[in-house]
Amino acid sequence: MSDTLEAIRNTVAGHDVVLFMKGTAERPQCGFSNMVVQILDHLGVEYFDVNVLADESLRQGVKEFANWPTIPQLYVKGEFVGGCDIVREMFQTGELKTLLQDKGVQLAA
Repeated sequence: MSDTLEAIRNTVAGHDVVLFMKGTAERPQCGFSNMVVQILDHLGVEYFDVNVLADESLRQGVKEFANWPTIPQLYVKGEFVGGCDIVREMFQTGELKTLLQDKGVQLAA
């Protein structure tokens, strides 16, 4: 599991925005993952998607890494933001856009 956690750590550190999800950004395989993809796409955020269904140790590892029991999980500039409900609420209040801008993440005009 330590190799998996190291790989997760490297992925999160190597990309400004990372979404661990079920499926891919092009083909989400659960409604919660799809919701976060739609939000990020709406904001015009460039992000790195990781399909946790491709590897069971990865699927369990992300839960352990963030100490968060559900997927999807969104990271911005190395920090865990939350899952679908938190991301959706932050989007609705404008807090997600502000967070992304404050962190220097490019958004669509």
